[in-house]
Amino acid sequence: RYHGERNHFSNWLKARTEFDLADKLRPRKVSDYPSINALREYLISSLQEYRINRQRGQITDFKKSTFEPSNSFARIGGGSLGGKTRGLGFVNILINNYNLSNIFPGINISVPPAIALGTDIFDEFLDENNLRNFALNSNDDLEITKKFIKAKYFPEEAVEQLEDFIDLIRVPVAVRSSSLLEDSQYHPFAGVYTTYMLPNNDKDSKIRLKELLAAVKKVYASTFYKGAKDYIKMTSYRLEEEKMSVIIQKICGIQKENRFYPDFSGVAKSYNFYPVSPQKPDDGIVSVALGLGKMVVEGGSSIKFSPKYPNHIPQFSSIEYTLRNNQNEFYALDLNEKPRNGYQTQDTVVKNYNLDTAEKDGVLKNIGSTYSLENHAIYDGIFRDGTRLITFSPILKNKTFPLPQITELFLELGRRGMGIPVEIEFAANLSVPESEPKSFSILQMRPLVHYQELEEMNLSDFKKEKLLSQSNKVLGNGTIDDIYDIVYVDRNVFDRSKSRDVAKEVSTLNSILIEQKRPYLLIGVGRWGSLDPWLGIPVTWEQICGAHAILEAGFKDIEVTPSQGSHFFQNITSFMIGYFTIGSKNKNAFIDWDWIMKQKPIEELTYIKHVQFEKPIVIKMNGPQNQGIILKPEE
Repeated sequence: RYHGERNHFSNWLKARTEFDLADKLRPRKVSDYPSINALREYLISSLQEYRINRQRGQITDFKKSTFEPSNSFARIGGGSLGGKTRGLGFVNILINNYNLSNIFPGINISVPPAIALGTDIFDEFLDENNLRNFALNSNDDLEITKKFIKAKYFPEEAVEQLEDFIDLIRVPVAVRSSSLLEDSQYHPFAGVYTTYMLPNNDKDSKIRLKELLAAVKKVYASTFYKGAKDYIKMTSYRLEEEKMSVIIQKICGIQKENRFYPDFSGVAKSYNFYPVSPQKPDDGIVSVALGLGKMVVEGGSSIKFSPKYPNHIPQFSSIEYTLRNNQNEFYALDLNEKPRNGYQTQDTVVKNYNLDTAEKDGVLKNIGSTYSLENHAIYDGIFRDGTRLITFSPILKNKTFPLPQITELFLELGRRGMGIPVEIEFAANLSVPESEPKSFSILQMRPLVHYQELEEMNLSDFKKEKLLSQSNKVLGNGTIDDIYDIVYVDRNVFDRSKSRDVAKEVSTLNSILIEQKRPYLLIGVGRWGSLDPWLGIPVTWEQICGAHAILEAGFKDIEVTPSQGSHFFQNITSFMIGYFTIGSKNKNAFIDWDWIMKQKPIEELTYIKHVQFEKPIVIKMNGPQNQGIILKPEE
């Protein structure tokens, strides 16, 4: 009472240059409070709120006493924090500086709380366990993982701080890579390294700490996997230059029985590689799906819309097309599944579920529609009998959640701030109690490498018989004239049920051609990099990274929308890969399959053939018009 009556609290804060909080407390009087204890509680809560707001947007050193589990972002160890962490720090600053966290009423916008392990911990772990030379020279992913998991030494101070973090965060977390080179402006390394999700729900904190350390070691090990080494060979970098930071981040989601997942996740890009009128490339594109973001970033079924034209969705051009491209399953974290601390190089706790499960969980009401077989019609919402569809109509048509406005805002702010088109990953929780705000979490922001068109060319001067292919859905610009090899999927023997085997065969030839330093044209059917093996060939980027041009042709029997898997297309644009899409509905687009089949292969696998020529295959692309041609080598 004595200090309150004499404004000592505000004077003390001003003396320490905390003017904002001092000005907030100055007008208050002791008589404004029912008791001295109420005054004390108000002062404490004001200090706590001020500290949280001041930390938001900053990456501070981790301390258990000051880390706020709801929104803090802290670091452990020295060295760099990697590209992914820098991107998240930038988003945090945007949210804080522009007061964006509550700009949309009833919605909390944030970056999930996280800690990042600096690259000094990575270096110390490698050196103290004598792993560096082994990892650089080994091509066996399983053996690398075993060595890293068995390594006994981990910096003691970092272990103690991770133990403190585990005590504070008792919800599922994602252990993600944030390497020195990752998300750079020229080679973003998107999807090259691994991410592991942990339920983090064991009653024994020592077990949870052990699971966390195992996941961190696996992310470290992925720095040296064969796929990462092949990727780096295609850049100007050396593997010795790479260092790994790790982000441990709270997963955005809600628990539904033994499942944990957000209502939806997605990726938004400020540049659209396949604009459909009235959309323009600079209007951007959003891909969104039910459940965890694995469905979107790996090229699975998702809804694609422009933030400026949310009701203009080509996927819904007909009922048949809508049914054919519907998302039939989603990914969620299985809270009953224990992380396997063995030597698996893939996440083992994320599983797929059908739409009946999402409806039982109460999630479909926010994003679903219903198909009536009797009326052959699709109705918004899930209030009648019929087949459930993921259309996002309640959001995009009925505007129950400002998803287009939020994504458009952050894409524009990110583009201005980075000076280059950007890509963001996000997740949202809508199925919350009425007393709680809905949440929109930004999980990542990175540069979307898009090279401005350097030249325009006239492609109409070439006769059709001289062309191997022509398309008006082309990504890239300029001329590629250093390709003498074609690797193609023989569509006469291709079987969609064997698409995983096709991916392995492509990977085999890709490795051989990389070793021979021979770039090639890759031709396939369906989506390249599709998460759904029935819609295309489920290759990862490392399995085709030697291709300098890629052609995506349609199936004989069904039409598949072009793939825009986040990680897949990030790498295509990064390496200036020419990308052609041939659809059966477009009369002006074609590929001369008869000519290809007549060429004698130098290698023939079950589904894949490799053809080599003495003269180059010349590829010409008109970026501004999204047009391109591929000339036969003799022409």
